[in-house]
Amino acid sequence: MRSRIGTAAARVAVLLLVLAGLWALWEGYRKLWESTGWTWPFPVNSTTMPHLHDIVGALFDPIREGEPLLARYMLDAALFTAKEAAVGFLIGATVGFLLGALIARFGVLQRGIMPYVVASQTIPILALAPIVVVGLGSVSIAGWTPKDWMRVSVIAAYLTFFPVTVNTVRGLRSADPAAVELMQSYAAREWSIFWKLRVPAAMPYLFSAFKVAATASVVGAVIGELPSSIQDGLGGWIINFNQYYALEPENLWAVNLVAALLGIAFFLLVVLVEKLVVHHPPEQLV
Repeated sequence: MRSRIGTAAARVAVLLLVLAGLWALWEGYRKLWESTGWTWPFPVNSTTMPHLHDIVGALFDPIREGEPLLARYMLDAALFTAKEAAVGFLIGATVGFLLGALIARFGVLQRGIMPYVVASQTIPILALAPIVVVGLGSVSIAGWTPKDWMRVSVIAAYLTFFPVTVNTVRGLRSADPAAVELMQSYAAREWSIFWKLRVPAAMPYLFSAFKVAATASVVGAVIGELPSSIQDGLGGWIINFNQYYALEPENLWAVNLVAALLGIAFFLLVVLVEKLVVHHPPEQLV
């Protein structure tokens, strides 16, 4: 019990030291550039690089007098974007796993499908987002049309499926060939080999992909909100504050900070699930 408390305290102390270091680096950089008058790579002033305490303080100021604090709006917006990102993550992870499992099972698919999977990620997401979000708005299935946030989730899923697909293929093929042959010698079905041997061996690879995909899903959700004119999420606030950036740059930086914290929260959630599911390194799973 004491060792766990000590470990937790050490991690908290390291976190605080890292945050203090980042704060010192930001403020030190700002002070040095202002005092020397350097303009490379960009001029440093209150507009281009506000004080961190001003950015954090903006969250605890009302946008207009008599209205709730900005943090209140940011909480609602973060929850809305989190819903889009979570749905997109689940869809993308499911599609990526199923596609990776098929490619790992049938080698011909790797040559036939994998090049297109890789090519799909070369399309700029800013160009693809309006096509998908606006295009799906005209799609009707038995009189049902996807809601705005559902269409945004498709963008999040698009950024999610690629790392999951690639790592699923690698993970499923990482099972020890001797163990596979042993199970086959006992007349084990391919389905049993898949779930009892290949999937456990692939878990570390899958969670490595999930960590990347978790943060990517948040990015996809925010970007997907931009062309859909959704005002309830963080993307809508980014557009609004971008218009008044010259007057109140702290507000836009505050939204960016909340978006970063949301991505970190998704990442830490995956890490927590990984600790509950994966108990051994890859070489001990087979």
